[in-house]
Amino acid sequence: MSQLSRIQKICDANGISGFEDEVVLAIRQEAGELGHFAEDSLRNLYLYRTENTENKPVVLLDAHTDEVGFMVKCIRDDGMLEFIPIGGWVSSNVPAHLVRVQTNLGKTIPGIVGSKPPHYQSESERKSAPDIASMYIDIGARSVEEALSMGVDIASPIIPDAVCIYNENNNLLFGKAFDCRLGCTTIIDVLEDLKGEQLQVNLVAGFASQEEVGCRGAQLTARKVKPDVAICFEGSPADDTFLPPYQQQTIVGKGPMLRFIDSKMITNPRFQQFALDIAKEFDIPVQKGVRNGGATNASALHLSEQGIPTIVIGIPVRYAHTHWGVSSLDDVQNSVRLGRAILTRLNEQIIATF
Repeated sequence: MSQLSRIQKICDANGISGFEDEVVLAIRQEAGELGHFAEDSLRNLYLYRTENTENKPVVLLDAHTDEVGFMVKCIRDDGMLEFIPIGGWVSSNVPAHLVRVQTNLGKTIPGIVGSKPPHYQSESERKSAPDIASMYIDIGARSVEEALSMGVDIASPIIPDAVCIYNENNNLLFGKAFDCRLGCTTIIDVLEDLKGEQLQVNLVAGFASQEEVGCRGAQLTARKVKPDVAICFEGSPADDTFLPPYQQQTIVGKGPMLRFIDSKMITNPRFQQFALDIAKEFDIPVQKGVRNGGATNASALHLSEQGIPTIVIGIPVRYAHTHWGVSSLDDVQNSVRLGRAILTRLNEQIIATF
């Protein structure tokens, strides 16, 4: 399967936090020839590379499988669904979008996020940000009983409805869940590219659940894998549509972003510099990021065990945490190149310097 087809398959899969089953299945189908799998109770998926041998340092390749979405809170008497956000949302981005409501049979039905039309809003309502608590999802049901008969109930997962589209004219991807399904596909691409190669390190991919609700899955992956170092592949919010050029550090099409700091981690400066030196040596475009907000699974990984040196390779994603994101296939491919180059150079002596 081509890289593009893999991206479309994994990004289009349903999988809000805690309900990542479809994504896990897609990853199993895509990476089944690269090693053997294991899972835990949170549906974290582990892939142990076939070429791993004894007595080598372990590198964890991390990405999270979940996406932001919603969950049914209750069903109104008129059949409309009230809901809560799963993960971080800006409320003004939610209304009037198409969603998929997952039924108790695992299938989905379409719904529209409704809110009061402007014709019925007061002046103050029109000028204020909408409140998610005042929104609802319309699945066409006219009563509680009809909604239940459609397989929808309290706690039904709700997924943003978008299908990954590729524009070959500018090499851009449009779709949902690029945060962090692009990280998942990148890991598979890296492992596929390294298939049959002997390295000086062992590789374990940790496809972690529930990152969007507090990096919960990664806390378990770190304890299970006990890696010596970790690389967190992430879909990082792009800043090129709203900041002045001199402040932009995560520009779509300019290469993966290596962040030095965010709200929950100061990146290991020695591992970071190693990665930057590798990028320079292999002529891989990268961007340097200093963030005072946001966080990734690296926040959990770098504090686990006795401390795990961790870097973040971020693929820029415009409009992250909305129904639609925009990313560049060039950035994905350069992230694969960077990941491969780092892993072919890592060894016990270099890791000891971190």
